[in-house]
Amino acid sequence: MRHDMVTESGRRLGVVSHRNGRRDLVLYDPDDPDGCSADIPLTDDEAEALADILGASLILGQLSGLREQAAGLLIEQIPIPAASTYVNRPMGDAKIRSRTGASIVAVLRAGEVIVSPAPTFRFAAGDVVVVVGNRQGLDAAGAIFADDNPAG
Repeated sequence: MRHDMVTESGRRLGVVSHRNGRRDLVLYDPDDPDGCSADIPLTDDEAEALADILGASLILGQLSGLREQAAGLLIEQIPIPAASTYVNRPMGDAKIRSRTGASIVAVLRAGEVIVSPAPTFRFAAGDVVVVVGNRQGLDAAGAIFADDNPAG
């Protein structure tokens, strides 16, 4: 199965999915629409990583555009310090949305982007939480992760 697209700049690229599960990222020759100028085989992990990168950047870009449209809506990255009570605990334990009105939309961990983490997702020291909300909610979320004595 082949999925092709033409970029706004006029470049044609595609993804070829083979029956055996292999995937190739293909860049077509601009002078010969049937010719291939680059073919990059992708493992399952590489294809998933590429999808995560593209999906996360798209979501963050959309949220950034939404922020411009919605007065008072902000996006902030909040680091989780090693001393936080929430290290090694599920995200649901923090109850960020119900306690602050803000929402966690992604977690950045060691170069990886976890988009829309589930309530069972466990935080690690050094995670950076991407939170959307108003100023008061973001400040409250930051205080929750920095607090050594969380309110349940």
